[in-house]
Amino acid sequence: MPDTTVPFDPALPAEEFLRAAMRWHFSPETGSPFWLKRAAELDFDPLTDINGWDDLDRFPDVSEEWRDVPVDALVPAGTGRDAWDFQVFDSGGTTGRPKRIVESTSRRNGVRWVSDVLTEHGIPGEGEGHWLHVGPTGPHIVGRSVGLLAQLRSTFCHYIDFDPRWVKGSVKAGRAEEAARYVAHILAQARDVLATQPVSVLFATPPVLEAIAADEHLLSLVQQKVRGIVWAGTSIGPETLRAFEEEIFPDAVVVGLYGNTMMGIAPQRPRTGEPDDERCVFVPYHPFSRVRVVDPEDTRTEVGYGERGQARISLVSRDLFLPWTLERDSVLRIAPTAGYPQDGLADVRPLTAPGGAQSVVEGVY
Repeated sequence: MPDTTVPFDPALPAEEFLRAAMRWHFSPETGSPFWLKRAAELDFDPLTDINGWDDLDRFPDVSEEWRDVPVDALVPAGTGRDAWDFQVFDSGGTTGRPKRIVESTSRRNGVRWVSDVLTEHGIPGEGEGHWLHVGPTGPHIVGRSVGLLAQLRSTFCHYIDFDPRWVKGSVKAGRAEEAARYVAHILAQARDVLATQPVSVLFATPPVLEAIAADEHLLSLVQQKVRGIVWAGTSIGPETLRAFEEEIFPDAVVVGLYGNTMMGIAPQRPRTGEPDDERCVFVPYHPFSRVRVVDPEDTRTEVGYGERGQARISLVSRDLFLPWTLERDSVLRIAPTAGYPQDGLADVRPLTAPGGAQSVVEGVY
């Protein structure tokens, strides 16, 4: 059933979709205080001058402002006619102080689509066991999203919370032993849930999955019970992913998710059986969320298919408008398929500085 709260139809041609989005976010009757104020400072009129995705290049990158802006200013006035159901979520702190977003229905619609994609992969469905989320909850939207995925399957989601900022801070400060103790604390809680509850789907990051693989008792529990593993949060090498799929968790469907607080979730697209150079290709929630893979030296220029570049994201939804903003991720640009007409992303890695050093610390999320 279509969501009648969405003010612009995703089935519209790209130009009409964007023009409708501009009318929503920049009309006094429906726009947010943040964008209505910002519009007065622009040297163009979003209502008349934005007619395609390339035109979004005219906007400045405002994401840094979302570390400080009062979140009330981000809520579009047009949503006031609905029952209040907005929430505020923080980014994970990879790039510094958290950025904040507000969300009502848009991300939930995206999660419903992600759920359909996971079903295509063969992730267990209704009546096939509980979910276990080993990752951030609290101010981070990923915890709610995983809980919604379980809810869509009419089952429970158990939560083992961890604070990614604490772990990243420990790693940055060279306190590796402290980070290791934190992971052990997480695994002890996961062991108890797995031993006592009918868990069939596990959400965890690659470092946590590697820690599980190194714990004989915990690995045995996962191998016996879990039939679906969803990983996200940090990069993963192709050989590690192959080992997860073929050797460590051979009886589970292993599916990756890419994304963040600002853009939402890009799930791994199902493999078609046709030859594919990449083991895992992510696809954003079309047309609301887009990722361009650009030349790091010229961030307005897209690289070719099969080439590596920097991720540049944009979000155009009922609840939020975020023009193109650079992410600190290096990715491969992958051509669309008939089933997934948006560009894909593969082999996600932290962007490296000119000297070869990583630009960010990943930690365990």
